[in-house]
Amino acid sequence: MNLSRIVITGIGLTAPGASDPGSFRQNLLKGRSGITQFETRYVGAVPAGVCQFDELKYQKRQNLRRGTRAGSIAIYCANEALRDAALSIAAIGPSRAGIYLGVTEHGNVETENEIASFHQYNNDLKCWSHFYNPRTVANNPAGEVSLNLGITGPHYTIGAACAAGNLGLIQGLQMLQLGIVDVALAGGISESIHNFGIFAGFKSQGALASHADPTKASRPLDRDRNGIVISEGGCVCTLERLESARARNARIYGEIAGYAVNSDATDMVLPNPERQAECMNLALANAKLDASEIDIISTHATGTKAGDAQECQAVRNVFSASKRVHVNNTKCFIGHAMGAAGTLELAGNLPSFADGFVHPTINVDNLDPECEVPNLTRSGAVRRERIDHILNNSSGMLGINSTVIVKRFGD
Repeated sequence: MNLSRIVITGIGLTAPGASDPGSFRQNLLKGRSGITQFETRYVGAVPAGVCQFDELKYQKRQNLRRGTRAGSIAIYCANEALRDAALSIAAIGPSRAGIYLGVTEHGNVETENEIASFHQYNNDLKCWSHFYNPRTVANNPAGEVSLNLGITGPHYTIGAACAAGNLGLIQGLQMLQLGIVDVALAGGISESIHNFGIFAGFKSQGALASHADPTKASRPLDRDRNGIVISEGGCVCTLERLESARARNARIYGEIAGYAVNSDATDMVLPNPERQAECMNLALANAKLDASEIDIISTHATGTKAGDAQECQAVRNVFSASKRVHVNNTKCFIGHAMGAAGTLELAGNLPSFADGFVHPTINVDNLDPECEVPNLTRSGAVRRERIDHILNNSSGMLGINSTVIVKRFGD
């Protein structure tokens, strides 16, 4: 079966320290962390990734008050992705666009806020928001985008833990190849820092990062890493079939060459390196590529002791013989943006096709021997003569793994 080739023609994002792709890329190339100190309910001051974007650029204050933080992030990123692709819903046709957004979870922030207010007012139900139900349904972030843009095609979220950003892209690609839509707004969204429970949960696991300097708190692969820096963020990509993009002379960031998703089925939290290696091999086979043809591996590594070591073992299993590959990590700059992580990390690496650089991995002052991987970029950006293929890894709790491979666009 000849499936349509799917390309990325627009990117909209907000990340800690940047709210457009160009600024985000510059931060990565120059080694600038976006992590700051953040005060959260009951837990206190913690290092976290906080986004600063213009919330009123694409929605009115009244809609902002009715909606959610995740919805606000999603609306900003989706509009930016369309603008970047030089597309409008009127030109596409409202029923021919779809919205596919990965989320780690949704609704916890709203529930915690309502309970806090409920207790403040002596458990009086009159203070409970009548917007609570639409705010907490799982499809909320995608639904808010649908309302904002007037999109009448499919909209939904994909719950896939921290692999969700990759799953949003995969779902968008599949819907395009099935002919269900002509344009897919696909990616991932996270509002996690506004949920104190996630900080408390990681703290109770001994997996919440701490450091006197918040910019040094997120240190995946480093021997002295001590946990995850939680972040909010979002990244939405405009996906189109190649023939449509060509017909309108669109700028193309890259072509999705292959992908894979699998499950560990072994533990709720601890990754399985055999299954992670299997996922990468499945994606390579789907893309009809050999491991020796990959130029950049964007690691999922979050800063936990076991998780980082397990992923690195998987990378070594697949790429130990590769002389061409370089490995980097983006969470060291922006923390772990949960459902948005995979798409944000891919967006940070996509400019490599144009500028020829592999962005560095910061805060690896003492590389953990268990995290040795081929050509880890540590001492500044690495210039390559040509970069053709990027492999993007994302994994999540309950043992879900995902790999997306994007190639330089060309005939």
